[in-house]
Amino acid sequence: MKKTYKLENLDCANCAAKMETAINKMDDVESCTISFMSQKMTIEAAEDKFELILDDAQKAIKKVDRGCKIVK
Repeated sequence: MKKTYKLENLDCANCAAKMETAINKMDDVESCTISFMSQKMTIEAAEDKFELILDDAQKAIKKVDRGCKIVK
């Protein structure tokens, strides 16, 4: 299943690339793309894993940019 989320306070394209790389390395994530221009993140994963993946993705995002967060 593929879902798209808005990101708040994403400051730079380099940060978006770092976040995307970190999330793509996570277990159970089939793919992740982050668009700095549209401030959106698209994750593809098994539907039953999404809540856990989103929690872990938020932690990965905070490591790169403390001010950025996922809007559900």
